[in-house]
Amino acid sequence: MYYLYFLKSLKNQEVYVGSTSKHPEVRLLEHNNGSNKWTRQNRPLKLVYFEKYHCNKDAKSRELFYKSGVGKVVKNIIIEAFEKISK
Repeated sequence: MYYLYFLKSLKNQEVYVGSTSKHPEVRLLEHNNGSNKWTRQNRPLKLVYFEKYHCNKDAKSRELFYKSGVGKVVKNIIIEAFEKISK
């Protein structure tokens, strides 16, 4: 299984978009431990959304979409919807 995920910084509300073969909860722990420069500087982070894929190519393609102009708009709509649900 492969995953596309959104992590939201509790420090500044910025959103990190990534993809992985690990479960997103595991990846969240790695990011909160400082696994890369951006997440190290913006932690703590929380997992706000993820999608599951059968192949890495699909997950990577979706990651690139969410980092594009239109994809950023869609990403923000998704995050807003999930934050309303979780309240």
